[in-house]
Amino acid sequence: MARSVGRTVVEGPVRLGRVVSRHRNEGPRSPNQSRGPACDGRASDREAAPRIGALGHRALSARRSFSGQAPGQGEDQPLGTVGAGRLSGVSWQGDGTSSVPYTIYTDPEIYRREQDRIFGGPYWSYVGLTAELPDPGDLKTTFIGDRPVVVVRGGDGRIRVLANRCAHRGVVVCRSTFDHVDELVCPYHQWCYDLEGSLVGVPFRRGVKKLGGMPAEFDLAEHGLVSLAVTERNGVVFASFAAAAALPALADELGPEMLRWFDRVFDGRELRVLGFLRQRVRANWKLMFENIKDPYHASLLHVFLVTFGLFRADQPSAVRMDPSGRHAVLISRKGEQQRNETTAQLRSFQADLELADPRLLQPVREYPGEETVVMQTLWPNLIVQQQSNTLATRQLVTRGPSEFDLHWTFFGYEDDDEEMTLRRLRQASLMGPSGLVSIDDSEVIRLAQLGLGSYPEGAAVVEMGGHDTTDTEHMVTETAIRAFYAHYRKVMDL
Repeated sequence: MARSVGRTVVEGPVRLGRVVSRHRNEGPRSPNQSRGPACDGRASDREAAPRIGALGHRALSARRSFSGQAPGQGEDQPLGTVGAGRLSGVSWQGDGTSSVPYTIYTDPEIYRREQDRIFGGPYWSYVGLTAELPDPGDLKTTFIGDRPVVVVRGGDGRIRVLANRCAHRGVVVCRSTFDHVDELVCPYHQWCYDLEGSLVGVPFRRGVKKLGGMPAEFDLAEHGLVSLAVTERNGVVFASFAAAAALPALADELGPEMLRWFDRVFDGRELRVLGFLRQRVRANWKLMFENIKDPYHASLLHVFLVTFGLFRADQPSAVRMDPSGRHAVLISRKGEQQRNETTAQLRSFQADLELADPRLLQPVREYPGEETVVMQTLWPNLIVQQQSNTLATRQLVTRGPSEFDLHWTFFGYEDDDEEMTLRRLRQASLMGPSGLVSIDDSEVIRLAQLGLGSYPEGAAVVEMGGHDTTDTEHMVTETAIRAFYAHYRKVMDL
């Protein structure tokens, strides 16, 4: 399997056991691990600063800088309303979503509006699992859209999410994927923040030999890291740049149907992180969401799934959505490797294909019901995967109109025995950039971007199963894609 070090995908097994350890870095040693002059405890530089509130001091001006506005522009304009009005470069036929213009996958103006309205809007974005940060001082760096954030467990045990951007000159403060720290120290001028994001030290604040220094009115309390709204559910952490008062409870955002499937996997048991995979896909991020919301492609694209009956059109299946259409879940039950009326029509079916190690396809039932595959897509950036006994979250990180990163976190439960853990890891060979199944997805998505990017006047045909956006009891449909874009059009004003 593959895991990422920096930007390079390297081959190797998924790391087993406790992944986050003290002072573990992926990359050069971070200044966050040692105390510089800003954090040496001197009274002159380390005056107490109050805790940052839900949005942090000067949060409005900080959010404006994220959206690219200069000071004085749109002073009272909250995040999520920048760039109102129709976009001139997008022509969407009619009011439906059976046709999707190619320009939404390539247009820089569309991408900028997505960052503002979707990833910066009033929605909960996935940022990690509490099991990744077991101890006070543990942190991870990640992104909401393309905006860097730090997820950190404070001395009080609470998990906070902070903008990974120094209040001084905008430098990324934390560079390590995972770390264990006492303070957060900017590598440039070593402004020092506590684990709550409050600014606690500025080198040379009072100058050197009575020369220079910050003005007398400079107030540490006004220059903390921007603190995001945070919510947790059964070990899963979500955050938002929107004000907490503008956000629904997570349960309300998901709705009863989606919450039921979410809680099926995240049922309150303590989670155990098993490993990570990361890959960069040269395609628009929405194509990955489409891929997971498109159940019928699996019977045509994936030789492995079709041949061994893991996810196929002739198996009991269903598509479920929330009322808004932005969230969905695909559900299926494992079948057999046998030639029948359906498999006879599939070029990808290979009746004589055999596994050298059949244990790969020997799942153990562990959840209520008969479902063996449940793939849930949660707006705006999360895929929850249950394929037999392998479990993972997949986080979408946007990198521009034509690239995104996919961050996989494989997990099990603390009460798993060794046999179950090995089973989960063995079945994880289906997934990831070199997985027996998922390797097909990233390649075909790249090919889609290559094709549609060359023909901006074109549009995708999304008519399998009709034109409606209702739940189905089969997988020969694109209903979840149409429902997703119905909500997307409203949010994006397209």
